Amino acid sequence: MRLTQTFILFFSLASFFAASQESKRPLTIDDVLNLKTVRSPQISPDGQWIAFTVSEMDVKKDKSETRIWMIPSNGGEAIPMTGKGYSASQPRWSPDNKYLSFQASKNGGKTQVWTLNRLGGEAQQLTKITQGVSGHEWSPDGSRLLLRIRDPKPEELTKDKEDDKKPKPYIVDRLQFKRDYAGYLNRYRTHIYTYTPGDSAAVQITSGDFDDSSPAWSPDGKSIAFVSNRTDNPDGNSNSDIWVVSADNTDKGQTLRQVTTNENSDRSPAWSPDGKSIAYITVTDKDAMWYATDKLAIVPATGGQPTLLADNLDRNISNPKFSDDGRLIYFMLEESGTRVIASIGPTGKNFKRVVQGDISIRGYDLKGSLIVPLLGKSLQPNELYTYRNGQLNKLSGVNDEVIDGIQKPIVEKINFKSADGTDVEGFVVKPIGFDPNMKYPAILWNHGGPVSQYEFYFHSIAQLYAANGYVTLLINPRGSSGYGQPFSEALFADWGNKDFQDVIAGVDYAINAGYVDENRLGVGGWSYGGILTNYVITQTDRFKGAISGASEALYRTNYGHDHYQLYWELELGLPWENAEAWERISPFNKVANITTPTLWMGGANDWNVPIINSEQMYQAMKRLGRETQLVVYPGEHHGFRRPTFIKDRYERFLAWFDKYVK
Repeated sequence: MRLTQTFILFFSLASFFAASQESKRPLTIDDVLNLKTVRSPQISPDGQWIAFTVSEMDVKKDKSETRIWMIPSNGGEAIPMTGKGYSASQPRWSPDNKYLSFQASKNGGKTQVWTLNRLGGEAQQLTKITQGVSGHEWSPDGSRLLLRIRDPKPEELTKDKEDDKKPKPYIVDRLQFKRDYAGYLNRYRTHIYTYTPGDSAAVQITSGDFDDSSPAWSPDGKSIAFVSNRTDNPDGNSNSDIWVVSADNTDKGQTLRQVTTNENSDRSPAWSPDGKSIAYITVTDKDAMWYATDKLAIVPATGGQPTLLADNLDRNISNPKFSDDGRLIYFMLEESGTRVIASIGPTGKNFKRVVQGDISIRGYDLKGSLIVPLLGKSLQPNELYTYRNGQLNKLSGVNDEVIDGIQKPIVEKINFKSADGTDVEGFVVKPIGFDPNMKYPAILWNHGGPVSQYEFYFHSIAQLYAANGYVTLLINPRGSSGYGQPFSEALFADWGNKDFQDVIAGVDYAINAGYVDENRLGVGGWSYGGILTNYVITQTDRFKGAISGASEALYRTNYGHDHYQLYWELELGLPWENAEAWERISPFNKVANITTPTLWMGGANDWNVPIINSEQMYQAMKRLGRETQLVVYPGEHHGFRRPTFIKDRYERFLAWFDKYVK
């Protein structure tokens, strides 16, 4: 092709893309609220259908609703399986391919298991458990279900339903006595039951003052593997193990087989097709706490010496599943701003990244040669894909109507050096209509965790900032996952030091690149993102506006008030014995250094990061005569659920930065 032809073709394509962008509009808050959330892909036994859930918000009704859909695995129109007016979750196919079961609470009742005939018709209630059901799985032959059921409270066993609603005193006698969303913790535990459709009652097969989770049927349907911390003091350690109980157990789990004996966390059991082995996720470094890398292991189903698989791969692994022939174990792998699907043989050989690229996979199902990942990209929210014979194809388009109509920002992965020479990565989201010759206001938006990472996924807040003329910096500082345990563990008992250096280096990188105005900088985040914001604004006055959402400030205040007592002790020691460590890293002690106008926000019922932290920081700044504001959302926990409050929060984000940064 001649140069002139090449130029004409390039010019034509560029003009077409520019015209296409101009015909679209910037993303709005209403667009963000109209985005739907896809979850829980489940392949039917014959491989012809994929069931999944779709959640959406209704601002007018001020509530969210989740429905179950199914779509042909070869492509086609998705079909709604549950109606409007209630939420449904946890879709599961019966092994004979005839029924789709799910969990739902209808007409104000407790959550029960319901079934739908795949060919159509109304849903039929399958279980009638007084206190409701929190999980279910079909047995391999379809004759029974296993259920997760919480112990009933006395008032739930009476016929007086009004008595169930009356407030009662909280009786507290546990070491771990609070948890966000759950509230004060009691001794009513969640156990495993089996249930035969048509019977009047479920059969309890585990018991005791322990919670049992992640149950999985053995391939022959005779046993159930599950996860439980059955130590003498479950609230005082993180020692969960894999256990196996007979599905026909009659002594409520008094006869159990302990499969793993690691003193740390073992979870996510997955049976091999021959029933001889169990793959699972384990933590081998007890002292590193949540900074430790999650590893893949395999152990004989009868117990014995486990084998670590891909032990040299210092990246978090999750969600293991055996292939149908047992020759491979698939799993999700978190690394360097991506989340992909990989596989390895049960002997530790033949490691391979299977579904990979600039993507973020948040779940998947597997059957035969078909993999169905729940996959997101920088410019696309999570959708269902199929992966066959090396080909990745998009299956669902739940959000296409919204996404196709908006202008897209430029999202780039960046690499730079921190102050001490450490390599750091992150993402920059450039505003729509980006001009490299202009200097833009920029927002450093810190992620939560701290052990998490920004990935190639659709970050709605950054997209919203881009639509409003901001450069957004999404940095993965030390403490983040995806870069190995030493990178993450660098934050141990030293918050606000190396992570502060890393995010500031990211800001300097963008300024030196020439497109960020160093005099118009904002900073913010939620959860640990808010905590890191506190460290930033107490150590520098470079930022013109800050938003600290659901953050911590005076750490000793949180001991016994939030739900992290065990982790506080492991990382900082007992507050009355090691007060210096607690005080040294508490941002509240440097609140007088803050000159940045700061908006403090949080949920009134948040017991993950209690609102008292934001209240104290607001009170101190107000007393010092600094520009500040506190916004508390009644009834909300750490993650917001009420659509009008979510909308209000986005509006305040933009208004605060527009006032003080732009």
